[in-house]
Amino acid sequence: MAPEVKFCGLTRPEDAREAARLGAAYAGVIFAGGPRLIDAERASLVLAGADGAVRRVGVFAAQGVAEIAGVVSAVPLDVVQLHAARTPQELDELRRHTAAELWAVVRVGDGGLPDDFAALAAAADGVVIDSLVAGQLGGTGVTGDWAALARALDHLTRPRRLVLAGGLRPDNVQRAVRTVAPDVVDVSSGVEVRPGVKDPDKMTAFVAALRGADADQSQTA
Repeated sequence: MAPEVKFCGLTRPEDAREAARLGAAYAGVIFAGGPRLIDAERASLVLAGADGAVRRVGVFAAQGVAEIAGVVSAVPLDVVQLHAARTPQELDELRRHTAAELWAVVRVGDGGLPDDFAALAAAADGVVIDSLVAGQLGGTGVTGDWAALARALDHLTRPRRLVLAGGLRPDNVQRAVRTVAPDVVDVSSGVEVRPGVKDPDKMTAFVAALRGADADQSQTA
């Protein structure tokens, strides 16, 4: 089956509505900084554009436990995505303050995974693998070495939910899925007109490409 889709970096209710119309499983908003940053009040308005079937994701950086828990409650959020480096112990502490799923982010530059990947994967509800770009936490449009990543994952127990991000676009998502076999694909800049403003045609093309990959896999199974 094709992986689930997460449209991230949403700043407009109409883009969240389009994500829901296309059958996305997740809609994401950014609290971690950068050009797509919005506050909790705006995030509530944006995510109200998606219907109840779409799970709401908040992307955080170095915020503390109390701040994250407060935003989760105010918006509200179903998933907390943590882009700043976190330890399994920090995830356990955050879990005591919120019922939201916790996704840890691992940023890789050459496909190699950090030594603590297995422990982090065991502690989190999901692991987002994103491209490493110095000075930036995400939304860069830079692709990773998917073949090297797939080889590294072959030697490890996969997380409960493997989320692939980093430079995904309608023209390359099929290759990424066939190579890495993620549970979720996470797209932001690859379907935008400009940062924070999604292009509905690109969003549609992205989902169509995934369905095409699913059909190809079914034919060859």
